Amino acid sequence: MKRCIVIVLDSLGIGALPDAKDFGDEGANTLGSVLRENKNLKINNLINMGLLNIDGVDAYSYGKSDSPIGAFGKMKELSKGKDTTTGHLELMGLETKVPYLTYPNGFPKGFIEAFESKTGRKVIGNKVSSGTEIIEELGEIHEREGSIIMYTSADSVCQLAANTDVISLEELYRMCQIARELLVDQWAVGRVIARPYVIKDGKRVRTSDRHDYALSPDGITLLDILNDRGLKTYSIGKIRDIFNGQGINAHVSTKSNFDGMNKLTGVLSENFSGLVFLNLVDFDSEYGHRRNVKGYGRALEEFDEQLSTCFKSLREDDLLFICADHGNDPTYEGFNHTREYVPLLVYGKSVKKNINIGTRSTFADVSATISEYLSVSKTVIGESFLSDIIL
Repeated sequence: MKRCIVIVLDSLGIGALPDAKDFGDEGANTLGSVLRENKNLKINNLINMGLLNIDGVDAYSYGKSDSPIGAFGKMKELSKGKDTTTGHLELMGLETKVPYLTYPNGFPKGFIEAFESKTGRKVIGNKVSSGTEIIEELGEIHEREGSIIMYTSADSVCQLAANTDVISLEELYRMCQIARELLVDQWAVGRVIARPYVIKDGKRVRTSDRHDYALSPDGITLLDILNDRGLKTYSIGKIRDIFNGQGINAHVSTKSNFDGMNKLTGVLSENFSGLVFLNLVDFDSEYGHRRNVKGYGRALEEFDEQLSTCFKSLREDDLLFICADHGNDPTYEGFNHTREYVPLLVYGKSVKKNINIGTRSTFADVSATISEYLSVSKTVIGESFLSDIIL
């Protein structure tokens, strides 16, 4: 009963890609910044897996493993982007050749007018901003007049923020669905995101009720292939939102990284063959975008501690893949994603120790390897490295 588990450490890049300058990200290095600015992090499981043995990774004062317990390497992004959607699609074997539209000057007048007409709410904001900053800047206006806060970033997203005492969660979700229906074709964006918040102890605090509304993949992914073969495709966290449910036949929601790892333990106690796909979004949303390098370090420690339980939950034929979808250097200028290599760690009872699988030319090598291991058709792109790592 073979299973593959893919854990995405959302935004844990490990150094700028050769084309990073084209994205304004020259010199970015998420992991490097976290290690440099945090001393004595307890990340022994990740170190033992070979995270710091990856080519080009500076171990700083932490030191590399003498004998990593599995396979390790890094991956380039083939797709033309640095966002969650393109990264996850590529991990599942689908290249995004044409980048989704971005709106550095705000969304066009035609869309705003159509959105206001359909929702009956006035739009305020409509600019590039950090989510935590814009609710402080415009929260009072929103709360007084019942308008909706809309903002975007360097990524292809439309985000709607509201105090749930002013606009209920149900109405906010409905407004996001309206935006999703409108933001296609000439206005297309990758994701519409609900960003609810409350006032707690006098401060505006975002809740865990975020919800993403993505475009469906425009091609076949590994999830589709596995689902069509009758294998389990288990999404944990925001994975279902990213793929708009396509190819997914089981799902559990999460409230945090910690909750996500706990949910993973529960899923792994079940009997099935197939894929478990988990995204740990807090690295990105809580620490990368907020430029909180100390918090990022603490989150890595927490994840590393929970890895011990994950290892114990693995069965004889399980393969564990740990990777990322893009970078988000918490010491870099601005508050957006960064175009970086991502790590790739593979562990399991059948995986050889201390195997350097080098630099992979696409994230899709993950899907190709899983395809071969689970004996299903491979996706259009990606090359399997299974024979390099299996005993």
